Amino acid sequence: MPDICIERGSAMSAAQVNRAERRPALPRLGLARLGGHGQASAALVFLVALNLRPALTGVGPLLPELGTGAGLGEGAQGLLGALPLLAFGLVSPLVHRLSRRLGMERAVLAALLALVVGVVVRSYTGLPGLWLGTVLAGCAVAVGNVLVPTIVKRDYAGHISAATGAYSACITVGASAASALAVPMSSATGWRAALAWWAVPALSVAVVWSWRALAARPPAHPSPLHDRAPSMVWREPTAWLLTAFMGLQSTTFYVMVTWLPTIEASAGTGARQAGLGLFAYQLVGAASGLAVTRLMRRPEDLVVATVAASVPMLAGVLGLLVAPALSLVWAVVAGLGSGASLVVALSMVNIHGRTHQETAQLSGMAQSLGYLLAATGPVVAGYLAQQTGSWAPALMFMAGLAAAQLLVAFPAGRARGLQGAS
Repeated sequence: MPDICIERGSAMSAAQVNRAERRPALPRLGLARLGGHGQASAALVFLVALNLRPALTGVGPLLPELGTGAGLGEGAQGLLGALPLLAFGLVSPLVHRLSRRLGMERAVLAALLALVVGVVVRSYTGLPGLWLGTVLAGCAVAVGNVLVPTIVKRDYAGHISAATGAYSACITVGASAASALAVPMSSATGWRAALAWWAVPALSVAVVWSWRALAARPPAHPSPLHDRAPSMVWREPTAWLLTAFMGLQSTTFYVMVTWLPTIEASAGTGARQAGLGLFAYQLVGAASGLAVTRLMRRPEDLVVATVAASVPMLAGVLGLLVAPALSLVWAVVAGLGSGASLVVALSMVNIHGRTHQETAQLSGMAQSLGYLLAATGPVVAGYLAQQTGSWAPALMFMAGLAAAQLLVAFPAGRARGLQGAS
């Protein structure tokens, strides 16, 4: 969806641009003609957020069963978990082009439909489909990862941190539900049906979202004022700090989502209890993601928020390493950091992006490089476990990542806005 300033002509002054972007969100949506339903339509974006993780997080608890059924070792299982992240990294920088061609709402609709196809193909078309469907689902989620936070910023411009916290909570609730239901559903229907089921809510939301996509204004040609070249964003020191923070928190999250049930099982935890541990890890993240917004009331100084979000993951991973019998406790501690870190990372992108196009480009950069880094996490952890016969080296690897995030938290929290002229 183009910026309101673009639609009113490119000859506006910088002061006019700032005033226009402070105007109420509803006219900017192009949904005023829907009358009293405009705000309900804006809130549909949170239903989309609920569907951005279940297709991914429902895999981790089923990896032992899936590996046996498909004949995949731990290294191949780690690669399967990393494929969506590789798709995130490769697709994210291109999403803003799709958005300019289709408009944000229509691009999100296309992503939801692609997600449905990918989930079904992954489950029911044999071993090649397992890999291809996983890639397609990852590409679809990548589009949502970039555009949904941008839509949230546009629609809730006066409450960016709170709205980002709500968006993150929706992501976390969807992810945790998939983790908790994976093993019971697999026991009742088999792992293929358990994974395929997540096409149902995605298709349902696509049907509802199509109403908003069709009502949205068609994209306009962006002006030079707002169509900042992506290469200029990539030259910004602040953008690199945000990318590092995004990448490190994503890496620890996806290693935990992929391998936490297996790590717990290696310590003697049953499959159902291990799935509940992953559920708890993600569920507490929803609460911490909402709570951390209280530490972000001064956008010019977010150090307290970035550090507070980073410490629990390091503590939780070290706890799993030295006291594995308390794995549920450490999963909860790590989850507090994971949920808060995601909200902080997304909020910093929204805070530092000055226009919707620049926010999408900054988000594309942070998610592209961040998820390429994250893609290495499950593979390296699985490889270390396979080569050593122990999960201790993998946990030490994760502790190193969490410590690196804590170090980056200080300069990232003090980072200033992007310097180039938009």
